[in-house]
Amino acid sequence: MLINNTYHLTYCTNIHPGSNWKHTFNSLKEYVPHIKKEVSPDKPFGLGLRLSNKASEELNEKKYLPEFKQWLHQNDIYVFTMNGFPYGNFHDERVKDKVHAPDWTAKERLAYTKRLFKQLAELLPEGMSGGISTSPISYKHWHGSEELRKKTFEEGAKHLSEIVVQLYRLEHEKGKYLHLDIEPEPDGLIENSDEVLVFFKDHLVPIASRFLKKQLGKETEEAEKLIKRYITVCYDICHFSLAFEDPENTFKKFDKAGIKVGKIQVSAALKIIYKEAEKEAIWKSLSSFNEPTYLHQVTEKVGGTVRTYNDLPMVLENRKDFTELRAHFHVPIFLERFEKLFSTQDHILKVLDYLKQHTVSAHLEIETYTWEVLPKELKRDLSESIVREINWLKERL
Repeated sequence: MLINNTYHLTYCTNIHPGSNWKHTFNSLKEYVPHIKKEVSPDKPFGLGLRLSNKASEELNEKKYLPEFKQWLHQNDIYVFTMNGFPYGNFHDERVKDKVHAPDWTAKERLAYTKRLFKQLAELLPEGMSGGISTSPISYKHWHGSEELRKKTFEEGAKHLSEIVVQLYRLEHEKGKYLHLDIEPEPDGLIENSDEVLVFFKDHLVPIASRFLKKQLGKETEEAEKLIKRYITVCYDICHFSLAFEDPENTFKKFDKAGIKVGKIQVSAALKIIYKEAEKEAIWKSLSSFNEPTYLHQVTEKVGGTVRTYNDLPMVLENRKDFTELRAHFHVPIFLERFEKLFSTQDHILKVLDYLKQHTVSAHLEIETYTWEVLPKELKRDLSESIVREINWLKERL
């Protein structure tokens, strides 16, 4: 929905099961009209659509896309952003590091993303920009040397070059501006703002500039502008809080480099503040978030360095003393604390304060996808929880 005539606010439908198109569409029909009625009864409701590769393939079949467009129109719903990070199933099975597969070295990832953009171009209302968030090139632990990581960055940049050309042509043919939003996260090949800058400077811009020269006849300066127009950043608030980055500094750093933020995903991580007198209760609370489906990386700032533990069990097994830990577990954004734990809700509030003076991105997407695996004390009716999150954010905008 449009807030303050500036922000398109939605939630990401990766919350809902959707292994194929039929499953996805049934989930949308079950939940979305009710949620819209509660949060946007008299105005169009924007949707953050998540399609698995299989669901996307099936959406192209027969008359599914026209049928879906008709359903959106009948229910006063529009699609302006999509989540193209998870390629396969995202529910009811162990995901962990498979969420990165296939990575941006693979033709399957390229084909999937190109198809999503064609579908978004059909779904996006006239006069509106659209974006798709995607993985941070690959998963860091799959590449054990700097040489392998460099090769992965280069292969990823080559495939992203093809996306730039696709989006350039779509804009000129259909008049719709679309962008691909790279989403840094802990243990991704791109984790933080500095690594975003290095990727653009050392890999994406030089490799894509050569490709644009060959495909479109664009010289270096114009090519760089096009690359930074169509390849942007998905600023997931949870992920950047795990990097211990101040939002204002990060946004200014991107702006100085000419890198746009295509989408802000509004999400909160767990924050664990050590207290000797409460340490047993703290570890007990944290243990209740240990579940086998998703990766829950844990970060710790030691001096000026952020140390990353690749999953929560590693920290729970060692139980060493610390000052503050942050865990990659998307908790409800309206949650300030739970038992002896806290959330990084304060990071969300800092971002919202900055947005009051600077329109960093017009796309805001709530992304709490962990409702099924939360501790039982936090589980509520799914629709009720989504409505509560949307209303919490609306009030603060």
